[in-house]
Amino acid sequence: MNHLSSIHQPNGLSRRRFIASTAGACLSLLIPFNSSSAIHRLKKTVKVGIITDLHQDIIHDAPARLGSFVQHINKVKPDAIMQMGDFAIPADKNKDFIGLFNQAHDKRLHVIGNHDTDTGYTKDQVIATWGMSAPYYVQEVNGISFIVLDGNDKGSPAYKSGYPAFIGSEQTTWLKEKLQTIDGPIVIVSHQPLAGPVAVDNAAELQDILSDAADKILVALNGHTHIDAAYQVKNVHYVHVNSASYFWLGNKFAHESYSADIHQSHPVLASTCPYKDALFTTLTIDPQRSVLYFEGRSTDWVGKTPDELNYYATANAYHADMVRSAKGRSVNNQLTK
Repeated sequence: MNHLSSIHQPNGLSRRRFIASTAGACLSLLIPFNSSSAIHRLKKTVKVGIITDLHQDIIHDAPARLGSFVQHINKVKPDAIMQMGDFAIPADKNKDFIGLFNQAHDKRLHVIGNHDTDTGYTKDQVIATWGMSAPYYVQEVNGISFIVLDGNDKGSPAYKSGYPAFIGSEQTTWLKEKLQTIDGPIVIVSHQPLAGPVAVDNAAELQDILSDAADKILVALNGHTHIDAAYQVKNVHYVHVNSASYFWLGNKFAHESYSADIHQSHPVLASTCPYKDALFTTLTIDPQRSVLYFEGRSTDWVGKTPDELNYYATANAYHADMVRSAKGRSVNNQLTK
């Protein structure tokens, strides 16, 4: 098993020690808090089951992966569940899949990913089909305010091509107001990162906004990157959660990990390195121990690894140090100053 010896750090980011990530691993991470943290306003421990980047419309066995998550939450009995985007387009064919998640818990949170409006669907259709109240919103879970953001806004001055990755002025104004009026504790959630690799175009602006309320914010969570990573920027913790399904390589590395029939019916899969088992995590927020903990999981690659495909030698492998081809188990470590 390869341990992380270094991490890609965009300018302005300071990294703390965190879990060494393996081939298919969902990070096991412990974040301690000091006595002045808003975590101490909680009366009891809060657990949230989290899954992201299932990609029902890309991978053939997404329903089974979601089923594994549902079995897990039935066992651990969290206070809420959350999927952080790139879940399923709002097509009739996906209604049972979406329903499986929605029926799994009375308290559930959805986050819109960039792929959830693929093939011409709109945000309004996603909101209606998934059962959301709005593209961005606040949901309270046992004393914690989850502020869910929509990173798919248009209008970025830096936009050149591809999917938008931006949080516009209307939303940032709303966010500032919520951060001022909510006492805390707060968890920020977005599909696209607010710090680290491929962050939203106005990440620096968002980091400044969040830093003004750092005493209230426990963590800012995201999916999208299909990696595990942890950063601290201006006293705010930022955590990337791995995909439930695969690591994306791109067409240049197209290969077959499954049978020819599966690749014929799901052609985009050829551009991925799939995980054998679904990856997801349980976030535990414990005011008595003054810690926030992510439960780790691990699995193997299906077929060839990124190493075997020489992926790490390419210029676009911006997070190569965060993706390891070694097959093994995740390693518990602590995020410390």
